[in-house]
Amino acid sequence: MLKVWIVGSEGQIGEAINEVLNPLEIEALNTDKNELDITETDEVLRFGEINRPDVIINCAALTDVELCEKEPEHAFRVNALGARNLSIVARKTGAKMVQLSTDDVFDGLGKKPYTEFDDTNPITVYGKSKLAGEKYVKEFTHKHFIIRSNWVYGTGNNFVNRVLASADEGQALSVAEDQYGSPTSARDLARIILYLIRTNEYGTYHATCMGVCSRYEFAKEVLRLSGKKEQLNPVPTPQSDLSSARPAYAVLDNFILRIIDVYDMPDWKESLAEFMKERMEG
Repeated sequence: MLKVWIVGSEGQIGEAINEVLNPLEIEALNTDKNELDITETDEVLRFGEINRPDVIINCAALTDVELCEKEPEHAFRVNALGARNLSIVARKTGAKMVQLSTDDVFDGLGKKPYTEFDDTNPITVYGKSKLAGEKYVKEFTHKHFIIRSNWVYGTGNNFVNRVLASADEGQALSVAEDQYGSPTSARDLARIILYLIRTNEYGTYHATCMGVCSRYEFAKEVLRLSGKKEQLNPVPTPQSDLSSARPAYAVLDNFILRIIDVYDMPDWKESLAEFMKERMEG
């Protein structure tokens, strides 16, 4: 049985991993910030040495872009030093390390999808702190999977749930028509993580659902699937309600997954339909 330490287990990706893993094959060690502070080096080392996981999956992050801008030291402590501490444990115990990352490591000024080989150039504190985390993981452990994704949704606070909450309140929504990405379900991300940790295909991966849309098109599809008829207005980012200053072109190309031909991500509309169906039935 594989012993997997899921750090940030109460976030949307941590929850999704727990939902899709097979408990007969994987023993999950779940911690969140209430049980363990990943910024405290000794605390992290002690937990790792006592429990000796085979795999560490770091889902913990400070993802609030505006908060990161206001509190850069806090952002770097969680997103960079937290990743460093977990990587040190991974090296000491021989564990594989999974680091969740983001399209924000790019500047979003491109016009074609970013591959894993494109130069990073983050412009937000969030993006800079996540890139620093990636660098620590590469520095401290060679058995690593760095997985960048974007527009992730699952349980909790995310774009899909905010669109639905606004619709329930009868609010007309202004949504950015000039931000592009690939909506990706946390559950699909969980599935590829659980696939990769059983391999030795180490390195950096882009893993998003297939297809590209604007934030406005994304919101429109969410409302269509929910049967809600709220008014949506396509607007430029500065006038939008639900999206802060993120890279405008956040499209990632799953280049490595394609060339090593090990795993296919599903289409974003199919995944969203599956998520909405479950949400409405639940």
